[in-house]
Formats: sequence, structure tokens, C-alpha cells
Amino acid sequence: MNRPIKVMLIDDDPGIHESLRAVVEEAGYEFCGALGGREGLRLLDDEHPDLLLLDVMMPGMNGFDVCQQMREEGRRIPVIFLTAKNDIVDKSTGFKAGADDYVTKPFIADELLLRIDAHVRRHRGDIEHARKNSTDASELARREPCRIGDLEVFFDRYEVHLHGETVPLTAKEFEILALLAESPGEVFTRRRIYEHLWGETAEVDENSITVFMRKIREKIEENPSEPKYLLTVQRVGYKMTDAL
Repeated sequence: MNRPIKVMLIDDDPGIHESLRAVVEEAGYEFCGALGGREGLRLLDDEHPDLLLLDVMMPGMNGFDVCQQMREEGRRIPVIFLTAKNDIVDKSTGFKAGADDYVTKPFIADELLLRIDAHVRRHRGDIEHARKNSTDASELARREPCRIGDLEVFFDRYEVHLHGETVPLTAKEFEILALLAESPGEVFTRRRIYEHLWGETAEVDENSITVFMRKIREKIEENPSEPKYLLTVQRVGYKMTDAL
């Protein structure tokens, strides 16, 4: 039996802690929190949360820096930013740091809970899939890497190499690239990519997909404005090139 979902909040506003604790615990989740970025990073090892709610603007260490350090340390739990901002530049910074989602303040409790549940279910599902689904795991392990030009996608190792060097992708960036690399030349709509990441019931945010694609291109393309691997199909979506 799965243990209760534990949600952690890092936010410097005690009032947010009080209100979110009530929302989270009423929904049946466990709650823990920290009032600053550095304190939150220290608590991660003790609390082992399933998901992190992270404020962007905090004194001392902001949310972007907290998220980036988490990812550099190999922590893969879902991160949802809580922010008063809702522009593409701010989202780009957050996704670059390794965020999974954004919720804009003031948030609607029911919407936040739906996002928490969706991300945790997906994260736990990925873990269970890797541990227990031996048929799919064996199939993945047997799958040949995708090699296109100097780009290599290793599905079994969850790694991407460019010119023989490892590309530092976040978990979501790898999921997107692997999805497209499994079927080079096939066009994937933004909706299909979004639903692959967050589930069929998710409300599609096309800006999020645009940001993810931009960040992936910055890491794998010599000239991101003229990509040769990850191609845009105008008014439709994206595809991985099938030939160079």
C-alpha cells in the first residue's frame, strides 16, 4: 500500500503556509514546509516529499536557484512554482531551472490539488513502471539507441549524448526528446506532447511546450534558431528529424 502523498512548501510567507497546510491536509495529503530556500534544501533529506511547491521570490535564495540546485543534486521529484508572475520569460527561467509546472497566485485550491495529484501520480507511475513492469522495462533495455548525426538518445540509460558528451537534460526534457526520438519523422502535436507529460486530463498550456522545446534546442542544437534535430511543423507541432 502506498504511503500518503507528502507535499512540501518552500515559501517565506507564514500565511501561505497556514492556508496551504489546511488545503493540503484536508485533501488527505501530508504537509511539511520551510520558510526559506536553504532551510528547504536541508529538509528534503529528512522529509522525503513526493512533490515540492516552491515560491519564486524569496530573500536569500530564490526559487529558481533552489530548483536548479535540486536538479543538479539529482532530485527528480515534481516541482510546481507558485508565482505572481505569468509571463513567458518567467516561465522560461523556471523550466530552465527544472520546474515541472507553474501555478499563478492567487491560486484556486481545487486547481492546485488537481495539479498536485496529476504530477505525483505520474511521478509514482514512472517509478513503478521502472521497478515492476518487467515486460516494458525489458523492451526498453533492448531498444537500440536513436542515433541521428552527432546526437544519441539512450532510452535504457535515460541519457542523451551530443558529440559523445552527456547533455544535461531535466527529466521532462528527456521525456519529450525520447518521445520524439522513438519515432523520427513522426509529427507530434503540442497536445499529444503535453498529455504524454501530464496525462490526458491535463489542460494544455501550449506556452509550456514552447518553453520546453526552446530549452532542449539550446542544449542540443548548434544554432537553436535554425534547428537540425528538433524541428517545428508550423501550426501542427514538432518532430525529430529522420535524416541529416
